[in-house]
Amino acid sequence: MKILTEGRAVRLRRSLLFALGIFASLALTAGCSKQQGGAPAKTGAESGAKRYRIAVVPKGTIHEFWLTVKAGAEKAGEETGAQIIWKGPSRETDIEGQIAILEGFITGRVDAIVMAACDSKALIPTVRKATEAGIPVVTIDSGIDDDKLPVSFVATDNVEGARKAARELARLIGYSGKVGLIPFVPGAATSIMREQGFREEIRKFPKIILGPVDYSQSQVDVAMRVTENMLTGHKDLKGIFAANESSAMGAVQALETRGLAGKVKLVAFDAADSEIEALKRGTIQALIVQNPFAMGYLGVKAAVDKLNGKPVKKRIDTGVTVVTKENMNNPEIQKILYPLGK
Repeated sequence: MKILTEGRAVRLRRSLLFALGIFASLALTAGCSKQQGGAPAKTGAESGAKRYRIAVVPKGTIHEFWLTVKAGAEKAGEETGAQIIWKGPSRETDIEGQIAILEGFITGRVDAIVMAACDSKALIPTVRKATEAGIPVVTIDSGIDDDKLPVSFVATDNVEGARKAARELARLIGYSGKVGLIPFVPGAATSIMREQGFREEIRKFPKIILGPVDYSQSQVDVAMRVTENMLTGHKDLKGIFAANESSAMGAVQALETRGLAGKVKLVAFDAADSEIEALKRGTIQALIVQNPFAMGYLGVKAAVDKLNGKPVKKRIDTGVTVVTKENMNNPEIQKILYPLGK
């Protein structure tokens, strides 16, 4: 996940303002057409169709990852004529806060909900309540432990992404030695799946030992402390897999402080500006990059299709790419690293 930097904040605001400007222009045109007695202008939705209110509820709001999800959701809203209502807890560990937000949307009778669950089990009753109220739910990024309730799950194949991370880390350390693992939030589906995928794949290398495993709680300072403990307790540590942005940046700080950048190999999920810079410096050797824009965009599209009675795939994979210092300047990789442009 990406923490919003000033430069990217400006770029993101420009992108969103552009999209809002288009929408406002279309809305004004529609109003003028009605006043003149002509047919209302289309705004991306089918002519005469209801303008759906779709709540998009992320796990958190302080990382750029989620703002990229928002941009994708709003793009889909622009194209379909749906009103996107964006609201989520500030921290990914605020399960009760997310439940309260969803309860409010259910009471307010939104047409559909697109959400990333803070906890795969705790959110099941709330998703069930929405479904029973006739409000379809699409899960994105982090699902729930009930495949029947959500209309669709739009996300990275986190297990496969973590397997790729394990293979890349194994290659980097010469297929021999001890490695550490930093998942993020216990109970969060994405954290569970990434830990699972990494553990399963790293076992395939008989000369590699999975040593210390500890959670970052999706906080950089916690991740830094976790990494410090790993390095202190395991002098022979040759590599680390950091399962999200916060875990990665805490590990980066610890490795650079100790003068171990590049010596202890680091593979991390996501592609925050700070992670990309660490990749350029050589502190991170590989990034496992998702497509958060596609999650927001396809999540809203799936919700609108369901509301319009169209078929929706139960599972939509948004893909994952391994990015290294060697391939990061390739045009296709640049598009993945900077979905909103530089």
